[in-house]
Amino acid sequence: MLEISQLTVRFGGITALADVGFRVASGELVGLIGPNGAGKTTLFNCLTRRYTPDAGAITYAGAPLLDQPPHALARLGIARTFQNLGLFPRLSVRDNVLVGAHHRAGAGFLSAGLRLPRVRREEARLRAEVDELLERLELSDVADHLAAGLPFGTLKRIELARALAVRPRLLLLDEPVNGLSHGEVDEFAARLRDLRADFDLTVIVVEHHMGFVMNTCDHVVCLEFGRVIADGEPEAVQRNPAVVAAYLGTAA
Repeated sequence: MLEISQLTVRFGGITALADVGFRVASGELVGLIGPNGAGKTTLFNCLTRRYTPDAGAITYAGAPLLDQPPHALARLGIARTFQNLGLFPRLSVRDNVLVGAHHRAGAGFLSAGLRLPRVRREEARLRAEVDELLERLELSDVADHLAAGLPFGTLKRIELARALAVRPRLLLLDEPVNGLSHGEVDEFAARLRDLRADFDLTVIVVEHHMGFVMNTCDHVVCLEFGRVIADGEPEAVQRNPAVVAAYLGTAA
Protein backbone atom coordinates (compact mmCIF):
# COMPACT_ATOMS: atom_id res chain seq x y z
CA MET A 1 0.00 0.00 0.00
CA LEU A 2 2.72 2.46 0.97
CA GLU A 3 6.49 2.61 0.55
CA ILE A 4 8.62 5.43 1.90
CA SER A 5 12.21 5.61 0.63
CA GLN A 6 15.07 7.81 1.87
CA LEU A 7 12.72 10.62 2.85
CA THR A 8 14.60 13.73 3.99
CA VAL A 9 13.12 17.02 5.20
CA ARG A 10 15.18 20.03 6.31
CA PHE A 11 14.05 23.28 7.89
CA GLY A 12 17.01 25.60 7.52
CA GLY A 13 19.83 23.95 9.41
CA ILE A 14 17.54 21.44 11.15
CA THR A 15 17.03 17.99 9.64
CA ALA A 16 13.55 16.84 10.66
CA LEU A 17 13.69 13.56 8.69
CA ALA A 18 16.86 11.86 7.50
CA ASP A 19 16.69 9.00 4.98
CA VAL A 20 13.48 7.62 6.49
CA GLY A 21 12.19 4.45 4.86
CA PHE A 22 9.68 1.72 5.65
CA ARG A 23 6.81 -0.18 4.05
CA VAL A 24 3.16 -0.55 5.01
CA ALA A 25 1.26 -3.57 3.72
CA SER A 26 -2.37 -3.32 2.67
CA GLY A 27 -4.66 -3.84 5.65
CA GLU A 28 -1.95 -3.26 8.26
CA LEU A 29 -2.41 -1.16 11.37
CA VAL A 30 0.96 0.52 11.89
CA GLY A 31 2.08 2.47 14.94
CA LEU A 32 4.50 5.37 14.38
CA ILE A 33 6.19 6.18 17.67
CA GLY A 34 9.10 8.22 19.00
CA PRO A 35 9.89 10.97 21.49
CA ASN A 36 8.64 14.52 20.96
CA GLY A 37 10.48 16.10 18.04
CA ALA A 38 11.29 12.75 16.43
CA GLY A 39 9.68 13.75 13.10
CA LYS A 40 6.38 11.87 13.27
CA THR A 41 4.09 14.78 12.39
CA THR A 42 6.57 15.96 9.75
CA LEU A 43 6.24 12.55 8.13
CA PHE A 44 2.44 12.81 8.22
CA ASN A 45 2.69 16.25 6.63
CA CYS A 46 4.71 14.75 3.78
CA LEU A 47 2.18 11.95 3.32
CA THR A 48 -0.64 14.51 3.12
CA ARG A 49 1.41 16.81 0.85
CA ARG A 50 1.52 19.73 3.28
CA TYR A 51 5.32 19.47 3.07
CA THR A 52 7.47 18.65 0.07
CA PRO A 53 10.56 16.69 1.15
CA ASP A 54 14.06 17.71 0.12
CA ALA A 55 14.82 14.17 -1.02
CA GLY A 56 13.31 10.72 -1.19
CA ALA A 57 10.16 9.14 -2.57
CA ILE A 58 6.73 8.00 -1.42
CA THR A 59 4.85 5.35 -3.39
CA TYR A 60 1.16 4.89 -2.64
CA ALA A 61 -0.79 2.02 -4.22
CA GLY A 62 1.98 1.62 -6.78
CA ALA A 63 2.12 5.27 -7.91
CA PRO A 64 4.33 8.23 -6.90
CA LEU A 65 2.55 10.26 -4.24
CA LEU A 66 4.79 13.32 -4.30
CA ASP A 67 3.56 14.14 -7.81
CA GLN A 68 0.07 14.76 -6.41
CA PRO A 69 -1.23 18.12 -5.13
CA PRO A 70 -2.77 18.20 -1.63
CA HIS A 71 -6.33 18.60 -2.91
CA ALA A 72 -6.08 15.31 -4.84
CA LEU A 73 -5.49 13.14 -1.78
CA ALA A 74 -9.12 12.67 -0.77
CA ARG A 75 -9.95 11.31 -4.23
CA LEU A 76 -6.93 9.01 -3.94
CA GLY A 77 -8.37 7.60 -0.72
CA ILE A 78 -6.13 9.22 1.90
CA ALA A 79 -7.69 10.78 5.00
CA ARG A 80 -6.22 12.22 8.17
CA THR A 81 -7.13 13.33 11.68
CA PHE A 82 -5.14 15.95 13.58
CA GLN A 83 -3.33 16.10 16.89
CA ASN A 84 -5.10 19.40 17.58
CA LEU A 85 -8.70 18.91 16.49
CA GLY A 86 -9.43 20.40 13.08
CA LEU A 87 -13.21 20.66 13.44
CA PHE A 88 -15.45 23.63 12.65
CA PRO A 89 -16.90 24.61 16.05
CA ARG A 90 -19.83 26.62 14.62
CA LEU A 91 -21.00 23.81 12.35
CA SER A 92 -23.21 20.96 13.49
CA VAL A 93 -21.73 17.52 14.04
CA ARG A 94 -23.44 16.27 10.87
CA ASP A 95 -22.10 19.16 8.78
CA ASN A 96 -18.58 18.64 10.13
CA VAL A 97 -18.72 15.03 8.95
CA LEU A 98 -20.26 16.03 5.61
CA VAL A 99 -17.12 18.06 4.93
CA GLY A 100 -15.28 14.75 4.57
CA ALA A 101 -17.69 13.63 1.85
CA HIS A 102 -17.50 16.91 -0.10
CA HIS A 103 -15.07 15.57 -2.72
CA ARG A 104 -17.65 12.92 -3.70
CA ALA A 105 -20.24 15.56 -4.61
CA GLY A 106 -20.29 16.12 -8.36
CA ALA A 107 -22.44 19.24 -8.54
CA GLY A 108 -20.92 22.31 -10.13
CA PHE A 109 -21.32 25.90 -8.97
CA LEU A 110 -24.31 26.66 -11.21
CA SER A 111 -26.27 23.46 -10.59
CA ALA A 112 -25.69 23.73 -6.85
CA GLY A 113 -26.81 27.36 -6.87
CA LEU A 114 -29.99 26.47 -8.75
CA ARG A 115 -30.68 23.52 -6.44
CA LEU A 116 -31.42 21.22 -9.38
CA PRO A 117 -33.07 17.85 -8.63
CA ARG A 118 -29.81 16.00 -9.25
CA VAL A 119 -28.10 18.14 -6.64
CA ARG A 120 -30.83 17.48 -4.07
CA ARG A 121 -30.63 13.73 -4.71
CA GLU A 122 -26.87 13.79 -4.32
CA GLU A 123 -27.08 15.74 -1.06
CA ALA A 124 -29.67 13.31 0.29
CA ARG A 125 -27.42 10.36 -0.58
CA LEU A 126 -24.40 11.87 1.16
CA ARG A 127 -26.44 12.84 4.22
CA ALA A 128 -27.74 9.27 4.47
CA GLU A 129 -24.18 7.92 4.31
CA VAL A 130 -23.06 10.39 6.97
CA ASP A 131 -25.98 9.47 9.22
CA GLU A 132 -24.90 5.83 8.99
CA LEU A 133 -21.40 6.82 10.11
CA LEU A 134 -22.81 8.89 12.97
CA GLU A 135 -24.83 5.91 14.13
CA ARG A 136 -21.81 3.62 13.81
CA LEU A 137 -19.72 5.94 16.01
CA GLU A 138 -22.56 6.57 18.48
CA LEU A 139 -22.94 10.20 17.47
CA SER A 140 -26.57 10.23 16.28
CA ASP A 141 -27.77 11.88 19.49
CA VAL A 142 -25.56 14.93 18.86
CA ALA A 143 -25.88 15.05 15.05
CA ASP A 144 -27.62 18.45 15.10
CA HIS A 145 -25.54 19.86 17.97
CA LEU A 146 -22.79 22.39 17.27
CA ALA A 147 -19.33 20.91 17.65
CA ALA A 148 -18.48 23.68 20.11
CA GLY A 149 -18.92 22.65 23.72
CA LEU A 150 -19.03 18.88 23.21
CA PRO A 151 -16.81 16.61 25.36
CA PHE A 152 -13.29 15.98 24.10
CA GLY A 153 -13.86 12.25 23.56
CA THR A 154 -16.92 13.04 21.46
CA LEU A 155 -14.93 15.52 19.36
CA LYS A 156 -12.34 12.82 18.69
CA ARG A 157 -15.09 10.53 17.36
CA ILE A 158 -16.48 13.33 15.18
CA GLU A 159 -13.08 13.84 13.58
CA LEU A 160 -12.76 10.10 13.00
CA ALA A 161 -16.22 10.07 11.40
CA ARG A 162 -15.22 12.93 9.09
CA ALA A 163 -12.09 11.05 8.02
CA LEU A 164 -14.18 7.92 7.32
CA ALA A 165 -16.60 10.01 5.23
CA VAL A 166 -13.74 10.45 2.75
CA ARG A 167 -14.01 6.69 2.13
CA PRO A 168 -10.27 6.26 2.60
CA ARG A 169 -8.05 3.35 1.76
CA LEU A 170 -5.25 4.82 3.90
CA LEU A 171 -6.24 6.40 7.23
CA LEU A 172 -3.69 8.54 9.10
CA LEU A 173 -4.48 9.13 12.78
CA ASP A 174 -2.43 11.73 14.67
CA GLU A 175 -2.55 10.99 18.43
CA PRO A 176 -6.15 9.72 18.40
CA VAL A 177 -6.22 8.65 22.07
CA ASN A 178 -4.37 11.65 23.50
CA GLY A 179 -6.47 13.10 26.31
CA LEU A 180 -8.84 10.12 26.56
CA SER A 181 -9.55 8.19 29.75
CA HIS A 182 -8.36 4.58 30.13
CA GLY A 183 -11.84 3.29 29.35
CA GLU A 184 -12.11 5.52 26.28
CA VAL A 185 -8.71 4.31 25.05
CA ASP A 186 -9.80 0.67 25.28
CA GLU A 187 -13.07 1.50 23.55
CA PHE A 188 -11.28 3.36 20.77
CA ALA A 189 -8.86 0.47 20.22
CA ALA A 190 -11.71 -2.03 19.83
CA ARG A 191 -13.60 0.34 17.53
CA LEU A 192 -10.53 0.94 15.37
CA ARG A 193 -9.93 -2.77 14.86
CA ASP A 194 -13.57 -3.23 13.83
CA LEU A 195 -13.49 -0.24 11.47
CA ARG A 196 -10.32 -1.49 9.81
CA ALA A 197 -11.96 -4.82 9.05
CA ASP A 198 -15.34 -3.42 8.00
CA PHE A 199 -14.00 -0.59 5.81
CA ASP A 200 -10.93 -2.47 4.47
CA LEU A 201 -8.58 0.19 5.83
CA THR A 202 -4.83 0.49 6.06
CA VAL A 203 -4.05 2.61 9.13
CA ILE A 204 -0.99 4.50 10.39
CA VAL A 205 -1.26 5.83 13.94
CA VAL A 206 1.04 8.40 15.53
CA GLU A 207 0.66 7.88 19.26
CA HIS A 208 2.52 8.25 22.57
CA HIS A 209 0.23 5.87 24.47
CA MET A 210 2.45 2.79 24.41
CA GLY A 211 -0.20 0.44 25.81
CA PHE A 212 -2.53 1.36 22.96
CA VAL A 213 0.20 1.00 20.32
CA MET A 214 1.59 -2.31 21.54
CA ASN A 215 -1.82 -3.92 22.06
CA THR A 216 -3.46 -2.63 18.87
CA CYS A 217 -0.88 -2.35 16.08
CA ASP A 218 0.45 -5.13 13.82
CA HIS A 219 3.70 -3.33 13.06
CA VAL A 220 5.55 -0.49 14.79
CA VAL A 221 8.08 2.02 13.43
CA CYS A 222 10.09 4.12 15.89
CA LEU A 223 11.72 7.44 14.96
CA GLU A 224 14.35 9.35 16.90
CA PHE A 225 15.84 12.64 15.72
CA GLY A 226 14.31 12.06 12.30
CA ARG A 227 15.74 8.58 11.76
CA VAL A 228 14.17 5.12 11.92
CA ILE A 229 15.72 3.28 14.87
CA ALA A 230 13.35 0.28 14.91
CA ASP A 231 10.86 -1.30 12.51
CA GLY A 232 9.04 -4.55 13.21
CA GLU A 233 6.52 -6.39 15.35
CA PRO A 234 5.40 -4.57 18.51
CA GLU A 235 7.09 -6.91 20.99
CA ALA A 236 10.42 -6.77 19.16
CA VAL A 237 10.32 -2.97 18.93
CA GLN A 238 9.37 -2.68 22.61
CA ARG A 239 12.45 -4.72 23.58
CA ASN A 240 14.81 -2.92 21.19
CA PRO A 241 17.62 -1.31 23.24
CA ALA A 242 17.64 1.79 21.00
CA VAL A 243 13.92 2.31 21.60
CA VAL A 244 14.30 1.83 25.35
CA ALA A 245 17.14 4.35 25.40
CA ALA A 246 15.17 6.86 23.30
CA TYR A 247 12.29 6.83 25.77
CA LEU A 248 14.03 6.19 29.09
CA GLY A 249 17.59 7.38 28.47
CA THR A 250 20.72 5.39 29.19
CA ALA A 251 22.39 4.80 32.50
CA ALA A 252 24.85 7.49 33.58
